[in-house]
Amino acid sequence: MNLKILSRNPGLYSTKRLVEAAKERGHEVEIIDFLRCILSIASRAPTIRYHKRRLGPTDAVIPRIGASHTFYGTAVVRQFEVMGTYSVNESQAISRSRDKLRCLQLLSRKGIGLPVTGFAHNSKDIEGLLEIAGGAPLVVKLLEGTQGIGVVLCETKNAAESVVEAFRGLDANIVVQEFIKEAKGADLRCFVIGDKVIASMKRQGAPGEFRSNLHRGGSSEKVKLTPDERKTAVQAAKAMGLRVAGVDLLRSARGPVVMEVNSSPGLEGIEASSGIDVAGKIIEYIEKNAKPGKTADRVRV
Repeated sequence: MNLKILSRNPGLYSTKRLVEAAKERGHEVEIIDFLRCILSIASRAPTIRYHKRRLGPTDAVIPRIGASHTFYGTAVVRQFEVMGTYSVNESQAISRSRDKLRCLQLLSRKGIGLPVTGFAHNSKDIEGLLEIAGGAPLVVKLLEGTQGIGVVLCETKNAAESVVEAFRGLDANIVVQEFIKEAKGADLRCFVIGDKVIASMKRQGAPGEFRSNLHRGGSSEKVKLTPDERKTAVQAAKAMGLRVAGVDLLRSARGPVVMEVNSSPGLEGIEASSGIDVAGKIIEYIEKNAKPGKTADRVRV
């Protein structure tokens, strides 16, 4: 098969592992910096030019698109789709998962466990917004934030009001969420491929840090998921229309709750913690499912 990996950095662990896994299975693979792609949008003749050449027939693409380049990145993925190329994650699914509010609304519609979340536009409605999330302590999140950036734990009502006013004063879109105290600064990363969780890890925040992101000093270890946690992770990925996803869960007193659904989950932490060849599993999934013109997006929002 001829595979293309849409990634801006060929030196990233995840990109390198996908290349290795593809070559080990005898596939042709090329890394494409999607921001260097030029799209030719013509009736019945869509093409993509890259480094002054027209890209030839491609069996499948693996999007590795950073949050800051979602608009152009999904446009490139969509162009491949229009050309009949199979995409591991389709453009619409990527867009859904990147819009955090839309993501939460879709998960809510499916009855999937979530932290209670409030969203409002006017800063004059702060008191009602905080009441929805159950009052302090609570978490305030920037909708455009990634990797724990723009996530603030507010331990008092006054602190929450100040943070909300500051963000809204900058015209930033935010949500407020209940603080899941019983999680104790830990979350579960569930790696979903198709309709299965193929690997998982527990991430623990550094001392004094409620965010469990590994690049913020957190640690990770292999973890055994409950059947309910596996079911929740798969349902969350399907609600977005994602075939490959990293679903982040918290263990709450009422069961697993979804914090985020990631369309380009990193492979380094999950492979090291679980000991599973996740990159190889992704390539195997492509081998079984990639067909010209095959699309499966059925999510209507």
